[in-house]
Amino acid sequence: MSVAFRVALLAMTFAVPAVFGAEPKRAMTLDDFYKLKRVADPQISPDGQQVAYQVGEVDMEKNKVITSIWVAATDEKTPPRQLTTSGKRDAHPRWSPDGTRLLFESNRGGSQQLYVLDLKNGGDAKQLTSISTEASNGIWSPDGTHIAFVSAVFPEFSEMPFAESDKKNQERLDAEEKNPVKAKVFTKLFYRHWVEYVGDRRQHLFVLRRGHNDKLDGPLAPGESPKWDNRPPQDVTPGDRDAYPTSSTFSSGEDFTFTPDSKHLVFTAVPAKEEAWSTNYDLCRVSITNTSPKWETLTSDNKAADSGPRFSPDGKKLAWRSQKTTGYEADKWDILVANCTAEGTLTGPPQNWTASKDIAVGDFAWGPEGCVAFFADDGGASTLFSAHGDGRVVENVPTGPGSRGGPTPRSGMMAALSFSLDGDRWAFLESEMIAPPRVRGFRVERNGGTITLRNMGRVSPQNEPLLRSLDLPEPESVSIPVEGNVKMQMWLLKPPGFDPAKKWPVVYLVHGGPQGAWENGWSWRWNPSLWAAQGYVIAMPNPRGSTGFGQKYVDEITGDWGGKCYRDLVAGLDAVAKLPYVDKDRIATAGGSFGGYMMNWFAVNDIAPRFKTMINHCSVWNFESMWGTTDELWFDEWEHGGLPWEKPGKYAEFSPHKKAGTLGKHKVPMLVIHNDLDFRCPIGQGHELFASLQRQGVPSRFVNFPDEGHWVLKPRNSRYWHEEVFAWLNKYVAPGGK
Repeated sequence: MSVAFRVALLAMTFAVPAVFGAEPKRAMTLDDFYKLKRVADPQISPDGQQVAYQVGEVDMEKNKVITSIWVAATDEKTPPRQLTTSGKRDAHPRWSPDGTRLLFESNRGGSQQLYVLDLKNGGDAKQLTSISTEASNGIWSPDGTHIAFVSAVFPEFSEMPFAESDKKNQERLDAEEKNPVKAKVFTKLFYRHWVEYVGDRRQHLFVLRRGHNDKLDGPLAPGESPKWDNRPPQDVTPGDRDAYPTSSTFSSGEDFTFTPDSKHLVFTAVPAKEEAWSTNYDLCRVSITNTSPKWETLTSDNKAADSGPRFSPDGKKLAWRSQKTTGYEADKWDILVANCTAEGTLTGPPQNWTASKDIAVGDFAWGPEGCVAFFADDGGASTLFSAHGDGRVVENVPTGPGSRGGPTPRSGMMAALSFSLDGDRWAFLESEMIAPPRVRGFRVERNGGTITLRNMGRVSPQNEPLLRSLDLPEPESVSIPVEGNVKMQMWLLKPPGFDPAKKWPVVYLVHGGPQGAWENGWSWRWNPSLWAAQGYVIAMPNPRGSTGFGQKYVDEITGDWGGKCYRDLVAGLDAVAKLPYVDKDRIATAGGSFGGYMMNWFAVNDIAPRFKTMINHCSVWNFESMWGTTDELWFDEWEHGGLPWEKPGKYAEFSPHKKAGTLGKHKVPMLVIHNDLDFRCPIGQGHELFASLQRQGVPSRFVNFPDEGHWVLKPRNSRYWHEEVFAWLNKYVAPGGK
């Protein structure tokens, strides 16, 4: 019998200034935006009493985000305290199984390495690794005697003893750094990912063993502190293959784990061949003493993606995310569960626990009563669900307005959900369009077959004082009838000081993906509340292709970027223009990635004159040149049904460059932003677009960041980006109501 979930949320109250003498709320500024702290990666302690999480603070002078580790009580009885103050990047906290130590990664010593804090005995953080190729994503074994981590190494050295291989890796890196010749040589595809050239380096898993009294493993004597430097780490996935996702599309937040017996690792492996055009990611298994490139594949029967292994608390089941369609990265993600041994061997066929629900699984974790809790996009927000094996039923666990979890599955995830060892205490991230992520704590109350989640409060209150001073209007969700007897969901966000009696300008935002969505959640890249604070009504439609409205809705954009999705957006624009408070003569549009593509498609079609200006970030302009220059070939090959020489008509059908001459007819001013390190939508797309605009006399401006990729992340660059965007917007569309 499945466990019924219901949620009883208790309203939180916070200290607020007295009414008399309180400062009036004001619109958010860029300074405010960069003062807000970036809370992420909550990890609840095994006993459920504390939550560790990371907090990022923008240091504009140093042009970086400084990240520290904090810990807070789940019941809010004691205030949060900061554990690390290195002034660098301290991130990815993970509790030891006994809850006495905290593992994290840091670049405080100049390179990224693993450190551990002894919370029981105190003292400074101790460095655990000194590997030339750096260490990240450290995790503990269930018995606390081992730590596994990721490092990107040169595979030709990976079968050597560690001291020898590490020395050769360092020599290779030093030679590349000192060599005045910066030529790069490639022998196969996926020599670059997202924003960096990786050449032939491979992401391998290493295991570090605990020692004591110059011996290895075994129990500690009373009062004895563990040592981790008695034996060097071992590369347990040697060879010319990645043991960790190279594409964030196939990351599940946690992509490798120890088996229940602490003697093996199960991990998400990149395809052994054709990795640039295959989505056949598999779960593989190795012994922690492995020295062979041969891995055992657990999911060989599935030719689509498998990702994110998680063992149940009793060690008898293995759960993971899985897709069915080969080559399709936006296919529905389901949770599969199989019985297993303590060594991680599957003892039966997997069962699909989410087959009955038309939602795609994001970050997930084992919860109480043998359920699997997970996040999924649903109707314009990321929501928390639970899946149960007895009836394979998925039940919604609502927790109020806003979104739960981290980034969407397509863009990669950071772990945002964790449970205490007994499953009775939960911690996860939540955010809204008007509030950045914070950690929420819950406790479980059992009453017969019913589990109630009792809200223990926001355990990361870092941003509350600043948020209370800001005027951040709540978003409004509306439904727009579109073709096919379908309704398109759209968010409307009004500016501070909104007066419905006035006529207001609009910015019509198109999201990226295309398999993504505008959600009632916070963004550090495209932040609707910050745009609204400039004096505009912000409209955010979720047309065909958007996630959270069923897999059919997602699938309907495949091979049809300029078709039904475009017509949905036109219908949304029509609805916005009819709103009584909208000035239809002051409408702008903006978008990045797929949203940038749609700016181009708008610009070469008859809808163009309805916009006073367009803002275009890292777009796709020419499908024909895009295929050979992007990093992930499977994406274009799926969208166009094959290779360019096999399907030339499909590559040309909705490619804006084929209608480039229309730009000169409409002459809608366009701001073009494109970056040199964007390997997903390569810089050539921006060059071709800008040349077409300039050649036809279209008012245009090209902003190029040579040190940024698909997103503009360095704080000073990000500020410059916003200043350019808002200045261009204000030049052509005057802000404020009239």
